[in-house]
Amino acid sequence: MIYEGKAITVKALESGIVELKFDLKGESVNKFNRQTLNELRQSVDAIKADGSIKGVIVTSGKDVFIVGADITEFVDNFKLPDAELVAGNLEANKIFSDFEDLSVPTVVAINGIALGGGFEMCLAADYRVMVDSAKVGLPEVKLGLYPGFGGTVRLPRLIGTDNAVEWIASGKENRADDALKVGAVDAVVVADKLQAAALDLVKRAISGELDYKAKRQPKLDKLKLNAIEQMMCFETAKGFVAGQAGPNYPAPVEAIKTIQKAANFSRDKALEVEAAGFVKLAKTPVAASLIGLFLNDQELKKKAKQYDEIAKDVKLAAVLGAGIMGGGIAYQSAVKGTPILMKDIREDGIQMGLNEASKLLGNRVAKGRLTPAKMAEALNAIRPTLSYGDFGNVDIVVEAVVENPKVKQAVLAEVEGVVKDDAILASNTSTISISLLAKALKRPENFVGMHFFNPVHMMPLVEVIRGEKSSEVAVATTVAYAKKMGKTPVVVNDCPGFLVNRVLFPYFGGFSKLLELGVDFVRIDKVMEKFGWPMGPAYLSDVVGIDTGHHGRDVMAEGFPDRMAVEGRTAVDVMYEADRLGQKNGKGFYSYEMDKRGKPKKVIDPVAYELLKSIVTEQREVSDEDIVNFMMIPLCLETVRCLEDGIVETAAEADMGLIYGIGFPPFRGGALRYIDSVGVAEFVTLADKYADLGALYTPTAKLREMAANGQKFFG
Repeated sequence: MIYEGKAITVKALESGIVELKFDLKGESVNKFNRQTLNELRQSVDAIKADGSIKGVIVTSGKDVFIVGADITEFVDNFKLPDAELVAGNLEANKIFSDFEDLSVPTVVAINGIALGGGFEMCLAADYRVMVDSAKVGLPEVKLGLYPGFGGTVRLPRLIGTDNAVEWIASGKENRADDALKVGAVDAVVVADKLQAAALDLVKRAISGELDYKAKRQPKLDKLKLNAIEQMMCFETAKGFVAGQAGPNYPAPVEAIKTIQKAANFSRDKALEVEAAGFVKLAKTPVAASLIGLFLNDQELKKKAKQYDEIAKDVKLAAVLGAGIMGGGIAYQSAVKGTPILMKDIREDGIQMGLNEASKLLGNRVAKGRLTPAKMAEALNAIRPTLSYGDFGNVDIVVEAVVENPKVKQAVLAEVEGVVKDDAILASNTSTISISLLAKALKRPENFVGMHFFNPVHMMPLVEVIRGEKSSEVAVATTVAYAKKMGKTPVVVNDCPGFLVNRVLFPYFGGFSKLLELGVDFVRIDKVMEKFGWPMGPAYLSDVVGIDTGHHGRDVMAEGFPDRMAVEGRTAVDVMYEADRLGQKNGKGFYSYEMDKRGKPKKVIDPVAYELLKSIVTEQREVSDEDIVNFMMIPLCLETVRCLEDGIVETAAEADMGLIYGIGFPPFRGGALRYIDSVGVAEFVTLADKYADLGALYTPTAKLREMAANGQKFFG
């Protein structure tokens, strides 16, 4: 053994060839933490010191190659002074450069995903061979960063600037065939040929058949673009990427600027440019929020995994109520491999559900994400029925009928009588108490809420609601089924609106108050979209449905009368009474016309303005900052209350629920992280400025205590 550590070993194979293997003890994956970097330093030094070595292959002892840097460790570094952080980054980069500069040929054998620092390790080698099922990429922009271990330097010199910009700015994972096509890897093989292919490459390089020094040289040189080519390439790319990323996500454009600045430098100077830019991004609030989001997501996955031990396997599911929602649930279950019965009381409901599933599957085929054979397989896994004939074998039933407690109770009691005793019943309700619905059941311990968000195939969140009598097995099985469907489950306790809608309605409450002051709803939408929401509150109301919002508001007012009950008519009442239900009937706050692609396009409608005049109580001058505060303070305070009331267990789950459920701006990290970014004490002071607006704007006693003690929700 030439070197042996806890993350890396270097051992002799044959004919002067050594294997440098990443195999981090005590972990399921390889990652670049401090220990791994230190051992890579020692490994490279050991190889340099051994004159008998003629070639190196780099392998992994895990199912993946290297997943990237250990962000939980490196995030602490981001608090260091800039100069210290730059120096540390360059010190780490020196390890990769010294590996690249070895006097012998090097080949990396990529057996599984190689992302971020893992792929940058691959780029430092002379040759890369990859299994056909592996993926490679540089996803750092998703964390508000860009590659910091030489990715912005080596990749453009290896695969060309245009390809590198696309890979880095998109942050996507790339399949083996795409990596081979652009030259990011030199060979693609099946898994059992990987070691042999890597050995073959290194032997050919040792023998002189392959000129590894010539292969290496472009990575050490300047970019091979003249001044005009550089200008055309980079300026075009910056404009396009800025348009795609938007103003709130600077990392993709900063990555291009860094490649551009470093274009006329050789490797070592170019790495200095990369390090300076990396540190600049690492200090931004966007990076802090996106890294926090990533860590929250990891926490969610960890919590969901804990339920696996007691969850029952779902081999056959059912959905009650077809239509658009039922069809979406059936599609999601079937496409992810769980057969599902789709029951309705009407033939046209069944047809609507099947049409929805068929449309979604067809879209996947058209985009090349599904083969026609797999589409047929998924459609065959959806079994439409007008009766309960096959329900005796079902493991879980998702009820998705009309949002009416009496109707839901009747349907749930009916299905409970035909399923096996241990079948789980789940209600896809958005606001109705699970404990209330459970009163109609003989086995309430088998009943939970399973709240999908619309459209089902696009929205990642599923709220799993624990009622007063829900068993842990019922909760665990529903969580496992949601995961199997490709969703992110968040377990919440029962209350009106649960987590997401309970928090959303105070946001709409702020919107109503602005309209009562005569503020233009189009202006409000623009301000909130600039703040980062995918759509403003008026447009969102139309998309959700004015009737849905009207019903939900009444449920929330009954549940939390002290702050959510309203006096007099509101904008939602006006629209509802005028039969302006939003996109579903072509008119709400906006009117809707079909565009060329057959999708509804919003247009300004003078009738809406005329109707809203009746609810204006006073004309008040309101700034854009006021608009944001009117909307965000009640949303954030209700999130605080959900955490304090135990509706959600952790701040991470609260924030991720809002990001995945209602599109809370990811670059702001969630409602509680947003409070942290403002400062808890400063946020309390801000809320107090709007105290005249009512109880929705009143901080809790515990939040005031946090403010006094200098506490935060995170860190």
